[in-house]
Amino acid sequence: MRGVLKLKVESGNTKKVQTGAKNFFSSYGIYFVLILMVGILSIISPAFFTVQNIINVLRQISINGILAIGVTLIIVTGGIDLSLGSILALAGVVATNHAHPEPYYPLALIILMGIAVGALCGLVNGSIVAYSRVSPFIVTLGMMTVARGVTFVYTDGRPIIKLTKEYQYIGQGVFLGIPLPIYILLFIGIVGFVILHKSKYGRHIYAIGGNEMAAKVSGINVARIKLFVYTFAGALCGLAGIMLASRTNAATPNAGSGYELDAIAAAVLGGTSTSGGRGTIYGTIVGVLIMGVLSNGLDILNVSSYIQQIVKGVIIVGAVWVDQMNTT
Repeated sequence: MRGVLKLKVESGNTKKVQTGAKNFFSSYGIYFVLILMVGILSIISPAFFTVQNIINVLRQISINGILAIGVTLIIVTGGIDLSLGSILALAGVVATNHAHPEPYYPLALIILMGIAVGALCGLVNGSIVAYSRVSPFIVTLGMMTVARGVTFVYTDGRPIIKLTKEYQYIGQGVFLGIPLPIYILLFIGIVGFVILHKSKYGRHIYAIGGNEMAAKVSGINVARIKLFVYTFAGALCGLAGIMLASRTNAATPNAGSGYELDAIAAAVLGGTSTSGGRGTIYGTIVGVLIMGVLSNGLDILNVSSYIQQIVKGVIIVGAVWVDQMNTT
């Protein structure tokens, strides 16, 4: 009898240790992955861990980081958005088309135009998702196609060039030795953190993702929250479109192609559950950093861009697989 009890106690302790290890890896494993990647790349290439290259990495991830913050809120509600890249392109060309020296438009108005176009596309996504039974996957897939088509019609398939200096400063400017896009990413990160982790909206977002029916019963306006998260993500796409166009000195109709996959991958890699109800802004930022460090390291090592696409694909599948393992 004592032997049986001892065996049960030892078995229970083993399960507790395994559960504790699983929870620890789920919560902090991504940070160790980032540190390990930085350490390995620093050893392989001394050029990696330099101030200039670190700043370069942060500048490179700024656009993906902004998109990932927006889509994190959507995924936490149990949704998805495949139209991020197309909305980015549409908002970018609309804003950039008014950023010529003649006729002159105030910079604030141009930025407002781009953000408004992105927010409007997001509002359409959110309205259909909130007030119909069409899945977010289908809704945003449709918006992805429509927005890209409108972008090509608007530009007649040609890039928009000859931009004002002040518009170019958004993506190329430097303040106190740090590129302006890094400041923008930091600001959006703080806004996203406050919304998701420090506000009533954030609590409702988690509640909807955890159990939408229970959220409705508890009095949460589910439709309004969905409208908000999709509109917010669309607005961030508009901002990202402006940043990309100003950084590259042109707005092209095919800009942002595939950006939605990078943003979703970064969010999931950062611990956002594809089933909804779980995710953090700081985890998403770490996920974006991992994607950026990986791309930068592979570039330094002269790895083919085709190989990099394969690696990113493996990471996306792996991140979702780990997420499903942690959910079960």
